[in-house]
Amino acid sequence: MPAPRPESVEEMIDRLCAKIPDYPEPGVLFRDLTPLFADGAAFARAVDALGEAFRGQFEYVAGIEARGFLLAGAVSRATGAGVIPIRKEGKLPRETYRESYQLEYGSAVLEIHTDDVARGSRVLVVDDILATGGTLEASAKLLHRAGLHIAGFGLLMELTDQRGRGKLGGHRTRALYRV
Repeated sequence: MPAPRPESVEEMIDRLCAKIPDYPEPGVLFRDLTPLFADGAAFARAVDALGEAFRGQFEYVAGIEARGFLLAGAVSRATGAGVIPIRKEGKLPRETYRESYQLEYGSAVLEIHTDDVARGSRVLVVDDILATGGTLEASAKLLHRAGLHIAGFGLLMELTDQRGRGKLGGHRTRALYRV
């Protein structure tokens, strides 16, 4: 009898993603990846897959507050790259570049320090989920303003019905699981 086929990264993410119907409002199926983060072996496998997809193409990993920080730190450790935290407004103590963007009910601002990374450096942007793309689009504009080259976007999951990929300016985008 042949050995069972090993579980793919996509299957693993689907299995570990908690699906909560009608949250935060009726008709929405919320996808929660915290069970994946809590499973050490699965998290390591996902992190390795994100880094491998862009191997040799970046010197820094940018993570968007807050779940993107978890991924950026882990991908950084796995690949030897530095980390660029993309923070919410008012969280960084020195001079920053800022980028405003629209939310469903208002606006927000993202920031990075102006002097942490040399202009022209290559950056992989990581986050947990690509939905509408607004936060990732703002991050791309922010990194471009800082003179950085975006190597691509690495994501655990993409909600394809939200069409967020269209806001990423044609940058290479790799989602480990698309639904």
